[in-house]
Parts: sequence; structure tokens; C-alpha cells
Amino acid sequence: MMTNQLLMNQIMEELLRHGVTVKPASQSSGGKIMDNFLNSTSTVPEFVGASEIGDTIGMCIPSVDALLLDHLHVQKRFTVIGILSSRTGAGPQIMAMDEAVKATNTEVIDIEMPRDTKGGAGHGVLILVGGYDPSDVRSAIQVALDNLSRTFGDVYNSAAGHLELQFTARAAGACHMAFGAPEGKAYGLICGAPSGIGVVMADTAIKTAGVNVLTFASPGHGTSFSNEGIVHISGDSGAVRQAVIAGREVGLKLLAQLGENPVNDFPSYIR
Repeated sequence: MMTNQLLMNQIMEELLRHGVTVKPASQSSGGKIMDNFLNSTSTVPEFVGASEIGDTIGMCIPSVDALLLDHLHVQKRFTVIGILSSRTGAGPQIMAMDEAVKATNTEVIDIEMPRDTKGGAGHGVLILVGGYDPSDVRSAIQVALDNLSRTFGDVYNSAAGHLELQFTARAAGACHMAFGAPEGKAYGLICGAPSGIGVVMADTAIKTAGVNVLTFASPGHGTSFSNEGIVHISGDSGAVRQAVIAGREVGLKLLAQLGENPVNDFPSYIR
């Protein structure tokens, strides 16, 4: 009888032969469970991986049905479709996918941010990526899943609300599609909930450094009626980073006035 370890080794060899890399669960960061199809009980071939971070699941359809493709709200048609879907977060998953498309031969073809009841004052997310090779698309989904503990590093929660800060020195397709960020330029996201905190965070950030304001989203404008104030900025990398940090500082102080200090579950990456 074949041992479990021998079977695992054969599976790994077959995956590597097809260009698919899998990160063992013991290497996942942040102390959260990061499932993939080697340590998961899922028998669904489309399953790529899942994380309890944001309740995020990644899947890949190697040959999507043409009838479904006709009705998906995608900007470009691909036969191979990758899916990253979550209950909470949105911003962190989008930033993680931004890194994924930089590292793989894939493109973001749709991003939607639903108002999710599990998300407190915020959103969930649906991200679709396309490619020509299933191994590329699976790799993109896995890269995004592996980045979640980093991109959730500047999400701060309390019983009363939350803050989210994001920064990249070089925006790619995900940031461009979701937030209108110019590709190849530095981009920052500054979000506060309740939404009024986000207004003050945005004002402080913009006054701190010379940045370009792309948009400001609020409950009735640019969000799925979430209770958030969100400013999207771009410009010089150092200025954008400085503005995001300034927004974070005032947001932490304001949200703490509602009863408890907001805390992040993972180390901050914006310094």
C-alpha cells in the first residue's frame, strides 16, 4: 500500500512538472490558517486555496464555459479564469492581487466590492483574473493568498469601527481597475469607519504631503453604501507613503475615542 508521504511526494512532483508551486501550511505567516489543496479535504479540482484571513477563497476554472463567459462582467475574455473571493477586507485582497499580476502572466478582468454583512462597516470582494495557462492563473491566486497577511497588516479594528491603509510604490492592474490608480506609479489608500473619521484622515493626509487626489469615496458615493470614508491618492512614492502614515496616525487617535484602541492582527508593512 502506498504511504501518505509517498503519495504526497508524487503529487508534489506532478504539480512542479506542470509549473504549479504550493506553499506548505507551516510556512504561512501571521499565525493564521492558510489552506491549500494539499492540506485541504476539498476534492473540487477548481479549488486553489483558502485563508481565514478575510474569509478568502481562491479558485481557478481551467476552461470556463462560453455561455457563462458571455454573462460575466469582464473587460477581456480569457478561457482560463481565476477567482479570489472574500467576506471581508476588499482592499487587502486587491493589493495582494496587484502583486500577483505583477509576478505572473495574468490580467485582472473584473473587481466587484459587495456590501457584506460580515464586514462590519466595510466590503467583501470578488476579483476575477484571466490567463492563457491554468498554471499561471493558479499561481496568481496562490500569490495573492500568500500576500494577505502582509496586506492586512494595516487594517485596524475595534468594536466601533475600523481603519485601513494601503501603499504600493508601483500600482498594477488590480489597483487601476478597482481604484483608478495610474499603473506604474505610487498609490495609497486611506480609509476610516465610521466614515467621518475617514474624512479627517483624508484631509490630514493631503495636507501632509504633495500628492494627487484620485477620488474620495463615501457611503453614498463610490462605495456599496458602506460606512467608510476612503481617499485614493497617487504621486511620488515618498510623498504617498508619508501621507498614508499621517492619515493612519490621526485615524488611530480618533477611532480610540469610541471606546477602545483599534488593533491590527498582523504586523504593519507601511513604515
